[in-house]
Amino acid sequence: MKIAFIGGGAMGEAMISGLIRQASAEPEAITVSDVDQGRLRVLAERHGILGVAENRQAIRGKDIVVLSVKPQVLPEVTDGLRGEIQPGQLVVSIIAGARIETLSRQLEHDCIVRVMPNTPAQIGEGISVWTATRAVTSEQKEMAQTTLTALGKEIYVADEKYIDMATAVSGSGPAYIFLMIEALVDAAVHIGMPRKMSSELVLQTMLGSARIAEVSGKHPAELRNMVTSPGGTTAAGLLRLEEGGLRAILTQAIIAAYERAKELGKEQK
Repeated sequence: MKIAFIGGGAMGEAMISGLIRQASAEPEAITVSDVDQGRLRVLAERHGILGVAENRQAIRGKDIVVLSVKPQVLPEVTDGLRGEIQPGQLVVSIIAGARIETLSRQLEHDCIVRVMPNTPAQIGEGISVWTATRAVTSEQKEMAQTTLTALGKEIYVADEKYIDMATAVSGSGPAYIFLMIEALVDAAVHIGMPRKMSSELVLQTMLGSARIAEVSGKHPAELRNMVTSPGGTTAAGLLRLEEGGLRAILTQAIIAAYERAKELGKEQK
């Protein structure tokens, strides 16, 4: 499997390292293009791949072309690639908000997979939600799935509308989690606990709680009730969270991110 990455940012590198780690692609089969020559040198040294400055050079002879640039530079990138992508090449876009219809029109190409990965992909613990056009063959879908499995878990959806929703939940979600971790650690320090100890306690509590939720099959409310004794410390803490509107503010955050994802799609038309 030969792959070109247009854009060598954090998520592009996460995909590159995952593919090499899982032996899904050999380093010499991967080419990345980027305007930042220093970044290209770093990627080449770290992963043994080929870095080039020209997008059209990067895609030659490749099975998959991954678009991993910022939404703001997408028109410039598609202008340079229009008419250059061959009919048998699969385009995989991880660009937030970029709709398949927009990509297809700007590239004059129909064989497209749209993906929303997330940053835990950097350590193989990500989750990607993806969809494909009708022009994508079964073999190409398998290649796309193999590529995404190298990043962690993957979920295929038939309707593109779920990609913007996933952007708000799993795409932006790590930032919400990191903010909660930061707040819990700072709160522990505030009551007198050493910061190193606070960080260890909070991180393992997050990891362990997520793991229980995953393997137990129980509803989160049931798991919460198992920790909450009547009149106890947890009940007192939960009361303050409810009074502070934690549920409502998290819902508002998801809605805001979702609306922004849809706006990005309109801006790229």
